[in-house]
Amino acid sequence: MSEWDAVGAADCPATIESLVRDFQALGLKPGMTVIVHSSLSALGWVCGGPVTVILALEAALGPDGTLVMPTHSGDLSDPAEWCNPPVPEAWWEIIRETMPAYDPDLTPTRGMGAIPETFRKQPGVIRSAHPQVSFAAYGAQAQYIAGHHPLAYSLGDYSPLARIYDLDGSVLLLGVGHANNTSLHLAEYRAAWAGKRVLQRGAPVLIDGERRWETFDDVNTDPDDFERLGAAFNAHGPLRTGRIAQARALLFPQRAVVD
Repeated sequence: MSEWDAVGAADCPATIESLVRDFQALGLKPGMTVIVHSSLSALGWVCGGPVTVILALEAALGPDGTLVMPTHSGDLSDPAEWCNPPVPEAWWEIIRETMPAYDPDLTPTRGMGAIPETFRKQPGVIRSAHPQVSFAAYGAQAQYIAGHHPLAYSLGDYSPLARIYDLDGSVLLLGVGHANNTSLHLAEYRAAWAGKRVLQRGAPVLIDGERRWETFDDVNTDPDDFERLGAAFNAHGPLRTGRIAQARALLFPQRAVVD
């Protein structure tokens, strides 16, 4: 949605106060741990843009709550796997040798949207150490969720997703569908499914201040069926639906959808 369209579609601008009311009506409460997947454009015209959305979420969760967002940077990966777009094979080794190492403060997100990209820069936010699938967290449980994120099996039982599961956290889909629901990757790691296999990934990282190209084991995740899985969950699982400004929103327990 363009900004022209957003202005034309709204009766009034969304503000921190109006968004807090919407979040509370949906079911966000102080002290909750919530991972948010979002589309800023789906909300319509927001006075203050992504900053307003972040402040409203934090106000709804209060000082004892924890806000989490995916801050992935999938471009810090082996160029041999790239397909959107691919690069010539003659470039692969150059990229592996020269791509800057992951830096949680400097490395931008890729394909995550304006809200997570803004959120990762907020003072007090902890961004996890994984070069490809990091998560950022703010609040009471931020260190527990994002403070340890090993390279191998990046979305599995040692990931921030599993820590949210341990805390019985919730998932908020804000103007997006289950195709964006990263928690379903945790289900992939825990389930047995046809075609599941272990493969090697690669990324540039800093180890003791030295840039290295590190390889690590991971699972061949595939989100192509996430919308179908989400539709089945929506039909039978515990779910709250509502509107946040102009956006359709879904709120549900992460354990329920993963299990």
